Amino acid sequence: MAKKVEVSVTVNGKAYSAEVEPRMLLVHFLRETLNLTGTHIGCDTSQCGACTVMVNGEAVKSCTMLAVQAAGCQVTTVEGLGEVGNLHPIQQSFWEKHGLQCGFCTPGVMIASIGLLQQNPNPSEEEIRDALEGVICRCTGYQFIVEAVKHAAQLMAVDETETGNALQIGEGR
Repeated sequence: MAKKVEVSVTVNGKAYSAEVEPRMLLVHFLRETLNLTGTHIGCDTSQCGACTVMVNGEAVKSCTMLAVQAAGCQVTTVEGLGEVGNLHPIQQSFWEKHGLQCGFCTPGVMIASIGLLQQNPNPSEEEIRDALEGVICRCTGYQFIVEAVKHAAQLMAVDETETGNALQIGEGR
């Protein structure tokens, strides 16, 4: 059995520290060690994107990263986006524009969408589709997802205009 390694990471604004096997994937650390089950395991081969989380502000498939690689990092999962009564614009938009069906891919799609919107606050439909290429949805034709991302961009632009600040992850409306 491999010697365990201490990993300290900040997830959704809260500091965590745990001993893990060096080969433990970040997705398993989030789900099994921290009990944050919003990050889904869809394929175990980095193809589906259901496990996408933000690591230091960048969208990452958590099945491609070891937990030890996340040591010292800021990680945001879908649980860290907003809360009931104070949804993040991406959550609000997916709800309003019906951007989900079964919901399995939705956490990864939302996180990937936020990654896009942080880099490009006003993406075209083609840019949205390109950015979401790494997240597979088996239920939709992506049209409602694209509409939800466009709507989220509008909501985030309104928030920025009203407050003078770009809405960050973890901030609801």
